[in-house]
Amino acid sequence: MRIQGAADRARVCVGAIAGAQGIHGAVRIKPFTDRPEDVAAYGPVSDEAGGRRFVIDVREVRGGMVVAALDGVDDRNAAEALKGLRLYVARDALPAPDEDEYYHADLLGLAAGLADGTQVGTVRAILPAGATEVLEIDRGPGVPTLLVPFTRAAVPEVNIAAGRIVIDPPGETETARGARGDDAAEAEAGAEDDEDDDGEDDDEEEYDEEYGDETNETEESGPNQ
Repeated sequence: MRIQGAADRARVCVGAIAGAQGIHGAVRIKPFTDRPEDVAAYGPVSDEAGGRRFVIDVREVRGGMVVAALDGVDDRNAAEALKGLRLYVARDALPAPDEDEYYHADLLGLAAGLADGTQVGTVRAILPAGATEVLEIDRGPGVPTLLVPFTRAAVPEVNIAAGRIVIDPPGETETARGARGDDAAEAEAGAEDDEDDDGEDDDEEEYDEEYGDETNETEESGPNQ
């Protein structure tokens, strides 16, 4: 199964284009960075295939979305044609994380297993849960996902180079994909935008339905004590 953000370890997705803004080629970008404006902080971005390259000129941040100009995109039709395009930078363009910290992009797609070697599944997402974070483990088709607190006790080993983590769940908490809890629901509800009624709100709502639960790939996480 393909995990978004884990398909190419050499690159990291920093955002995706949600739609056009105005008539002069500006776009609205849903950021997957810790700070929205950092979609432009790591140099030019490219599409998933690496065939198109853009320089991002951030104009403003509004309602959690980045309004920006892209070089070579000069009118609304060209901007609309980019809707849904994911934007990538080279992994080595990001600063090295602190000790015992990991970029979300490095955790996504890691194999998860028990200390005795039993394979459990694959890291599918990193979810906020109050003071800590939770790893969502995909255990395969038809099997509810497993939520594991990202603590040293529950995740005693993270081996990025080997592509795996060791988990010791305190008790299996199963969830259907999308049952993210009150914090996630409030965050999504708080992302409403008060744009003028020119179609951009509809674009954002449609985009959030598809990408609203994307993991912030450039955010850093580490196991709590």
